[in-house]
Amino acid sequence: MEYRPRYSQPFTLEEARQLAVPIITEEIARLQNSLVHLRRTQDELQDALAGSPGDADLKEAYEENEDVIGSQKERITILRMVLVEKGVPMGAHYDVPQAQSRPGGAAAPTASPVQPNGRTENGEEAGNRDGITNDDGGVYL
Repeated sequence: MEYRPRYSQPFTLEEARQLAVPIITEEIARLQNSLVHLRRTQDELQDALAGSPGDADLKEAYEENEDVIGSQKERITILRMVLVEKGVPMGAHYDVPQAQSRPGGAAAPTASPVQPNGRTENGEEAGNRDGITNDDGGVYL
């Protein structure tokens, strides 16, 4: 199966196939957590842009984040494809987290339930909702 990513990725589908399932699932969790934080940042940038519509730096940051979000969603898709190939049953746990809408149409971050391992579904430690995380840097190939 050939897959052509839209965004530049740090690994190919073939390279992802070489990863062990636990590494893949950990990377998916890390990316899901990152997406939650990026969406929160996007909400803040939207609010700031509403107050300063001509601010080029805010607009550039917003657009750059949109590209990062697209790239990370695509990376999750690639990793999910590998999990399917390896016979891992798919469920909502490995999905790209969807933003919930707030009044005014803006997205609100979704809260993840605590899993048996004491972490939330997006990989954060339970109770670590203030945005402070241990960044392990992801998968290095």
